Amino acid sequence: MSHAIAHILNNDCPQCQKGKVFNEKSIFFTFGFPKMNEYCSHCHYKFEKEPGYFFGAMYVNYGLTVAQSIATYGIAQFFFQEKFDLRIIPIIAFVIIALASFNIRLSRLLWIYMFKNYSM
Repeated sequence: MSHAIAHILNNDCPQCQKGKVFNEKSIFFTFGFPKMNEYCSHCHYKFEKEPGYFFGAMYVNYGLTVAQSIATYGIAQFFFQEKFDLRIIPIIAFVIIALASFNIRLSRLLWIYMFKNYSM
């Protein structure tokens, strides 16, 4: 399990763990929409199995965003006197926007690893 998490965070191919899923070397601190490789450069594993394959990754992305929003609210509430201060909303919005590119990459990698053929 810990090896899979390390491979996901290293942007490794789910089949051979040597090629990269995205053109960028790291999934952290990159901006813009991700550029995915169609096939692994090492083992030629096809990442997008069929058209619309990554629609399910949008649900994973939504779950990540909600979890990050709740965590941000939980941390930010300690800095304000009232239980729910409206000044927390821009802080949550900033965190969502700052992590959007990372969430797209992470959700697609999680989706690929969830539906990888583990019988090989």
